[in-house]
Amino acid sequence: MRLREAGYRRGFFRSYHFPVPVISIGNLTMGGTGKTPMVHYLARLLQQNNFTPAIISRGYGGTSQHPVNIVSDGRSLLLDARAAGDEPRLLAESLPGVPVLTGVVRRLPAQRAVDLGADVLLLDDGFQHLPIRRDINLVLFNADRLAGNSRVFPGGDLREPVAALHRATGFVLTGVHELNRDRAQRFRDLLKTKFPAIPTFLTGYAVDTLVRLLPAGETVPVDIEEVADRKGYGFCGIAHPESFQETVRQFGADLTGFSSFADHQRYSETLVERLFSTAERTGADFLLTTEKDLVKFAGHAHKLSAPLYGLRMQVLADEEFTEAVLRVLRSWRPFSRANGQACVA
Repeated sequence: MRLREAGYRRGFFRSYHFPVPVISIGNLTMGGTGKTPMVHYLARLLQQNNFTPAIISRGYGGTSQHPVNIVSDGRSLLLDARAAGDEPRLLAESLPGVPVLTGVVRRLPAQRAVDLGADVLLLDDGFQHLPIRRDINLVLFNADRLAGNSRVFPGGDLREPVAALHRATGFVLTGVHELNRDRAQRFRDLLKTKFPAIPTFLTGYAVDTLVRLLPAGETVPVDIEEVADRKGYGFCGIAHPESFQETVRQFGADLTGFSSFADHQRYSETLVERLFSTAERTGADFLLTTEKDLVKFAGHAHKLSAPLYGLRMQVLADEEFTEAVLRVLRSWRPFSRANGQACVA
């Protein structure tokens, strides 16, 4: 990893600038740090401030192998979760007006997004993707797990050595709440000591709304009263299911049971039938999951035996963070060949 980074830094491997600013949202650790909610938050922030963002993802877990996969062109949903990957489909569904594109060689969907009219690119899970230059390079840490034992996999949870953090332009601690705030503050102080030039921001989460899967496979926000005084069965397939269980507890849903599956779980017809049968045996009136899992059920929606809901989360960030992002974008100037920087043709 160090040799690879040095190769890009010294120009042995080619990297690409784009004629629009690039924001990378990534992490140093393996597993969930809240990248998808942060991408969603930033896309909304940019829209509200008259930017035209597009989201670029590798499309992990998606079956489509085209060099460029347009999950959404900003107007229509074009690929389902199976073809696109669960996170890109989730972002496409919940962000009307924002193109979402995937591809293994990410400069190709990035260039297509620019062609579609994007004036800011959001690079999802981009910290280790060095071929694309970025103007804002955010590294996320989950406030409950931080950096683990600070060792690289398989000795620990890190994708790269801690020294790689010098590439970042900002650190974001996600999922901060009253019970872990003191620990998060201590980790913030540690980062400031080791990387004094890089700011650290604290963010939290809150339930935005309840979303229901319709028989046609679409998802729509609904009133929370739909599940009031009813019993549900919870499940999820994410990296840290205990975090969703805590969210459900705070949400106040009355659950008869809970099932955990592997991250990026595919829900086959057999698994869906077993899951809904289990929920029925426990006396549940509905099922509740993450919005990331919910989008995978579109192909099963017409034959589900009980209502299926997802919790849509929102990032809670302070004005310091939002102003820092917008300040960079508002002062951004394009690179050119004249000043020695590579441009994408």
